[in-house]
Amino acid sequence: MDELINFKGAQYPKSVILYAVYFYVRFPVSYRDLEEAMAERGFDLDHATLNRWVGRYASAIAEQAHHRKASKGRSWRMDETYVKVKGQWTYLYRAIDKDGKTLDFMLSERRDEAAATAFFVKAVGNNGWPDKVVIDKSGSNTAGLFNMNCLLVMCGWCWLITVRRKKYLNNIIEHDHRFIKKLTRPMQTFNSINSASATLAGIEVAHMIRKGQFRQAGQSGFAQFAAFAG
Repeated sequence: MDELINFKGAQYPKSVILYAVYFYVRFPVSYRDLEEAMAERGFDLDHATLNRWVGRYASAIAEQAHHRKASKGRSWRMDETYVKVKGQWTYLYRAIDKDGKTLDFMLSERRDEAAATAFFVKAVGNNGWPDKVVIDKSGSNTAGLFNMNCLLVMCGWCWLITVRRKKYLNNIIEHDHRFIKKLTRPMQTFNSINSASATLAGIEVAHMIRKGQFRQAGQSGFAQFAAFAG
């Protein structure tokens, strides 16, 4: 298979780069920890280089992974969690289906109607329209879904998304957030919204691999992750 992601000009082999990126987005380590782990394997890398690799390749791999996800359910669970960027809290919007499969995610500096609407537009564009979305009692998420239903009406559709505002029904996604929080905790704070988005995209792919969303029985997590690079 031809390379889907360009590694030309890289100082180290593609396999080394992918291993470092995968290790960082799969396990709760800091860049200093990863620098030490790579040194034990004979690779003299500084944390700034590792940071560049994650920023450059994690989101590109996530883009390829998105197209290979297993079929998605039409009953969604949606919620947001918190990630610190430049010392300020930002909001990671996430949606999974009723079976726990990741559907989509989006990092936003705001938690409001506009951000919720933008997330639903992205999620629908990537996964199709849901029949039902379960949320907590967030007013902004409710408004975002109202805007999506307005769009359906304006387009002449004869059905609307069913919206259920039941916190206890959203326990599945709150539990799913824990894996993301576990990995971001050692990272402490991101330096920019772009670097945070790229890293989180890689973390989400590693989480999807862990949940078996790519139907690659018998392949290791790293082998599946590397396959997205071609």
